[in-house]
Amino acid sequence: MSYAVLLSAKDFVKPTAQPAKTYPARDDHTDEKVAIAADPYDSPDKAKIFSVNFQEHGLLPLFFIVTNDGDQPISIANMQVTLTTAGRAKLTPITPDDIFRRISNPRANTNPATPLPFPVPHKKVKGTISQKERDEIETSQFAAKAVEPHTTQSGFFFFDIEDVSSPVEGARIFVTGVDDAKGTELMYFEIPLGK
Repeated sequence: MSYAVLLSAKDFVKPTAQPAKTYPARDDHTDEKVAIAADPYDSPDKAKIFSVNFQEHGLLPLFFIVTNDGDQPISIANMQVTLTTAGRAKLTPITPDDIFRRISNPRANTNPATPLPFPVPHKKVKGTISQKERDEIETSQFAAKAVEPHTTQSGFFFFDIEDVSSPVEGARIFVTGVDDAKGTELMYFEIPLGK
């Protein structure tokens, strides 16, 4: 690990995206020359790029990559992304404001390990979110509206997986709203996640 990497370890640096067709979880439309990949950041090793422990807050960061190998730009301004779990739960990415609310409002443990024979007043838990965490969440977001010819756009989508068991195993990402240069929608993309 280089000295520069160690110095920047505390500041968020978005991963450098490779072409979408190089990722294991992808859908490559060779005729249209567009590939989309999704890379879940659900392991501690991958998640360490963030200062926020998203898993602890019931959130799944998903690195999303769109590569356009064609000669015309594509529009992703109307792109819709849905994570469908093996249990058929349909999840859509949550907004940065929803992420801020989740992180800054942790819930108290209202179920003590040993039940008491009398009522215990609920504790209020109040958290805060630092400017650094706020910046990290905002700069990590997938925000592209188009992908120019022979380029790749990337960023993170975050999904609320708090009440979902095994959100990645057997899940699929469905992507619609990707338009060619003439405004015609491309066939939907289906990206299998997990095994």
